[in-house]
Amino acid sequence: MKVIAINGSPKKEGNTFHALNIVGDEIKAAGIDFEIIQIGHKLIHGCLACGKCAINQDEKCTIITDELNKYIQKIKEADGIILGSPVYYSGIAGTMKSFLDRLFYVSSSNGNLFRHKVAAAVVAVRRSGGSSTFDSLNHYLTYSEMILATTNYWNIIHGRIPGEVTQNAEGVQIMRVLGKNMAWILKMKEASTIEPPQKEKKEVTNFVR
Repeated sequence: MKVIAINGSPKKEGNTFHALNIVGDEIKAAGIDFEIIQIGHKLIHGCLACGKCAINQDEKCTIITDELNKYIQKIKEADGIILGSPVYYSGIAGTMKSFLDRLFYVSSSNGNLFRHKVAAAVVAVRRSGGSSTFDSLNHYLTYSEMILATTNYWNIIHGRIPGEVTQNAEGVQIMRVLGKNMAWILKMKEASTIEPPQKEKKEVTNFVR
Protein backbone atom coordinates (compact mmCIF):
# COMPACT_ATOMS: atom_id res chain seq x y z
CA MET A 1 0.00 0.00 0.00
CA LYS A 2 1.07 3.57 -0.56
CA VAL A 3 0.03 7.06 0.54
CA ILE A 4 0.81 10.12 -1.57
CA ALA A 5 0.95 13.50 0.19
CA ILE A 6 0.68 16.65 -1.92
CA ASN A 7 2.64 19.57 -0.49
CA GLY A 8 1.10 22.83 -1.67
CA SER A 9 3.72 25.04 -0.01
CA PRO A 10 6.32 26.87 -2.11
CA LYS A 11 8.83 26.08 0.64
CA LYS A 12 10.32 22.62 0.15
CA GLU A 13 10.87 22.08 3.86
CA GLY A 14 8.44 24.57 5.35
CA ASN A 15 5.86 23.88 8.03
CA THR A 16 3.49 22.07 5.67
CA PHE A 17 6.32 19.65 4.84
CA HIS A 18 7.04 19.07 8.53
CA ALA A 19 3.35 18.47 9.27
CA LEU A 20 3.06 15.95 6.45
CA ASN A 21 6.19 14.17 7.65
CA ILE A 22 4.78 13.74 11.15
CA VAL A 23 1.73 12.06 9.63
CA GLY A 24 3.94 10.09 7.26
CA ASP A 25 6.19 8.78 10.02
CA GLU A 26 3.21 7.00 11.60
CA ILE A 27 2.10 5.65 8.23
CA LYS A 28 5.58 4.29 7.52
CA ALA A 29 5.75 2.80 11.03
CA ALA A 30 2.67 0.78 10.09
CA GLY A 31 4.51 -0.66 7.08
CA ILE A 32 2.85 1.51 4.45
CA ASP A 33 4.85 3.41 1.82
CA PHE A 34 4.69 7.19 2.02
CA GLU A 35 5.80 9.86 -0.47
CA ILE A 36 5.53 13.64 -0.56
CA ILE A 37 5.06 15.41 -3.90
CA GLN A 38 5.81 19.13 -3.70
CA ILE A 39 3.89 21.24 -6.21
CA GLY A 40 3.68 24.58 -4.38
CA HIS A 41 6.82 25.98 -6.04
CA LYS A 42 5.81 25.02 -9.60
CA LEU A 43 4.02 27.01 -12.31
CA ILE A 44 0.58 25.38 -12.37
CA HIS A 45 -2.11 26.89 -14.62
CA GLY A 46 -5.66 27.27 -13.35
CA CYS A 47 -8.54 25.30 -14.87
CA LEU A 48 -9.80 26.73 -18.19
CA ALA A 49 -13.25 25.14 -17.82
CA CYS A 50 -12.89 23.78 -21.35
CA GLY A 51 -14.46 20.44 -20.45
CA LYS A 52 -12.09 18.55 -22.76
CA CYS A 53 -11.06 16.07 -20.05
CA ALA A 54 -14.70 14.92 -19.90
CA ILE A 55 -14.93 14.70 -23.70
CA ASN A 56 -11.59 12.95 -24.30
CA GLN A 57 -11.92 10.46 -21.41
CA ASP A 58 -8.16 9.87 -21.40
CA GLU A 59 -7.56 10.77 -17.74
CA LYS A 60 -5.58 13.82 -18.80
CA CYS A 61 -5.92 17.60 -18.70
CA THR A 62 -5.57 19.33 -22.07
CA ILE A 63 -3.16 21.87 -20.56
CA ILE A 64 0.28 20.42 -21.24
CA THR A 65 2.47 23.38 -20.28
CA ASP A 66 2.86 22.19 -16.67
CA GLU A 67 3.34 18.93 -14.77
CA LEU A 68 -0.22 18.05 -13.69
CA ASN A 69 -0.59 15.10 -16.08
CA LYS A 70 2.69 13.71 -14.78
CA TYR A 71 1.08 13.15 -11.39
CA ILE A 72 -2.48 12.04 -12.20
CA GLN A 73 -1.69 8.34 -12.67
CA LYS A 74 0.73 8.32 -9.73
CA ILE A 75 -2.00 9.67 -7.45
CA LYS A 76 -4.62 7.36 -9.00
CA GLU A 77 -2.49 4.33 -8.15
CA ALA A 78 -2.06 5.34 -4.50
CA ASP A 79 -4.23 3.84 -1.77
CA GLY A 80 -4.32 7.05 0.25
CA ILE A 81 -4.01 10.76 -0.44
CA ILE A 82 -3.15 13.66 1.89
CA LEU A 83 -3.62 17.28 0.82
CA GLY A 84 -1.32 19.71 2.61
CA SER A 85 -1.43 23.49 2.29
CA PRO A 86 -0.20 26.61 4.05
CA VAL A 87 -2.74 29.37 4.62
CA TYR A 88 -2.84 32.37 2.26
CA TYR A 89 -5.45 34.97 3.19
CA SER A 90 -7.51 32.35 5.04
CA GLY A 91 -7.47 30.02 2.03
CA ILE A 92 -5.58 27.44 0.02
CA ALA A 93 -2.28 28.62 -1.47
CA GLY A 94 -2.83 29.68 -5.11
CA THR A 95 -0.70 27.08 -6.87
CA MET A 96 -2.22 24.30 -4.77
CA LYS A 97 -5.73 25.53 -5.60
CA SER A 98 -4.98 25.49 -9.34
CA PHE A 99 -3.49 22.00 -9.04
CA LEU A 100 -6.42 20.59 -7.08
CA ASP A 101 -9.10 22.18 -9.29
CA ARG A 102 -7.68 20.45 -12.36
CA LEU A 103 -6.66 17.21 -10.65
CA PHE A 104 -10.06 16.58 -9.15
CA TYR A 105 -11.97 17.74 -12.21
CA VAL A 106 -10.05 15.27 -14.38
CA SER A 107 -10.83 12.62 -11.76
CA SER A 108 -14.55 13.34 -11.57
CA SER A 109 -14.85 13.67 -15.37
CA ASN A 110 -13.20 10.30 -15.93
CA GLY A 111 -15.25 8.05 -13.68
CA ASN A 112 -14.09 9.38 -10.29
CA LEU A 113 -10.52 8.07 -10.20
CA PHE A 114 -10.11 8.64 -6.45
CA ARG A 115 -13.39 7.09 -5.25
CA HIS A 116 -13.07 5.25 -1.92
CA LYS A 117 -9.40 6.05 -1.45
CA VAL A 118 -8.50 6.97 2.14
CA ALA A 119 -7.83 10.69 2.40
CA ALA A 120 -7.08 13.58 4.73
CA ALA A 121 -6.29 17.29 4.59
CA VAL A 122 -3.54 19.00 6.62
CA VAL A 123 -3.07 22.73 7.18
CA ALA A 124 -0.07 24.67 8.50
CA VAL A 125 -0.77 28.23 9.65
CA ARG A 126 0.89 30.98 11.65
CA ARG A 127 -2.22 32.24 13.42
CA SER A 128 -5.68 32.42 11.79
CA GLY A 129 -7.45 31.04 8.73
CA GLY A 130 -6.66 27.40 9.38
CA SER A 131 -10.26 26.22 9.74
CA SER A 132 -11.47 27.83 6.51
CA THR A 133 -8.51 26.40 4.60
CA PHE A 134 -9.08 22.95 6.11
CA ASP A 135 -12.74 23.15 5.11
CA SER A 136 -11.83 24.13 1.54
CA LEU A 137 -9.43 21.21 1.16
CA ASN A 138 -12.08 18.80 2.43
CA HIS A 139 -14.45 19.94 -0.33
CA TYR A 140 -12.33 18.05 -2.86
CA LEU A 141 -12.28 14.89 -0.77
CA THR A 142 -15.94 14.70 0.14
CA TYR A 143 -17.06 15.48 -3.43
CA SER A 144 -14.99 12.51 -4.61
CA GLU A 145 -16.56 9.89 -2.29
CA MET A 146 -13.27 9.44 -0.46
CA ILE A 147 -12.96 7.85 2.98
CA LEU A 148 -11.83 10.52 5.43
CA ALA A 149 -9.29 9.73 8.13
CA THR A 150 -9.73 11.88 11.22
CA THR A 151 -7.83 12.74 14.39
CA ASN A 152 -8.57 14.17 17.85
CA TYR A 153 -8.99 17.79 16.66
CA TRP A 154 -9.04 19.62 13.33
CA ASN A 155 -6.00 18.85 11.18
CA ILE A 156 -4.29 22.19 11.76
CA ILE A 157 -0.81 22.85 13.11
CA HIS A 158 0.66 26.24 14.04
CA GLY A 159 4.06 27.78 13.39
CA ARG A 160 5.70 30.68 11.57
CA ILE A 161 9.30 29.94 10.57
CA PRO A 162 10.06 26.57 8.89
CA GLY A 163 10.14 23.78 11.45
CA GLU A 164 8.45 25.78 14.20
CA VAL A 165 5.36 23.55 14.00
CA THR A 166 7.37 20.75 15.62
CA GLN A 167 7.24 22.79 18.84
CA ASN A 168 3.43 22.86 18.79
CA ALA A 169 2.80 19.86 21.07
CA GLU A 170 -0.94 19.64 20.41
CA GLY A 171 -0.48 20.08 16.68
CA VAL A 172 2.17 17.35 16.59
CA GLN A 173 -0.20 15.01 18.43
CA ILE A 174 -2.98 15.85 15.97
CA MET A 175 -0.74 14.86 13.05
CA ARG A 176 0.54 11.76 14.81
CA VAL A 177 -2.95 10.49 15.62
CA LEU A 178 -4.04 11.26 12.06
CA GLY A 179 -1.22 9.09 10.70
CA LYS A 180 -2.13 6.19 12.99
CA ASN A 181 -5.83 6.41 12.13
CA MET A 182 -5.11 6.64 8.41
CA ALA A 183 -2.88 3.56 8.52
CA TRP A 184 -5.55 1.67 10.48
CA ILE A 185 -8.30 2.53 7.97
CA LEU A 186 -6.05 1.54 5.05
CA LYS A 187 -5.38 -1.84 6.65
CA MET A 188 -9.07 -2.39 7.47
CA LYS A 189 -9.97 -1.55 3.88
CA GLU A 190 -7.35 -3.96 2.56
CA ALA A 191 -8.57 -6.75 4.84
CA SER A 192 -12.26 -6.23 4.12
CA THR A 193 -14.15 -8.74 1.98
CA ILE A 194 -17.24 -6.54 1.78
CA GLU A 195 -18.02 -5.26 -1.70
CA PRO A 196 -18.22 -1.46 -1.98
CA PRO A 197 -21.55 0.08 -3.01
CA GLN A 198 -22.12 0.29 -6.73
CA LYS A 199 -21.16 3.63 -8.23
CA GLU A 200 -24.10 5.74 -9.35
CA LYS A 201 -24.12 7.96 -12.41
CA LYS A 202 -23.88 11.59 -11.32
CA GLU A 203 -27.14 13.53 -11.50
CA VAL A 204 -26.67 17.17 -12.49
CA THR A 205 -29.53 19.58 -11.89
CA ASN A 206 -29.70 23.09 -13.33
CA PHE A 207 -32.22 25.41 -11.68
CA VAL A 208 -32.13 28.05 -14.43
CA ARG A 209 -35.26 27.78 -16.61
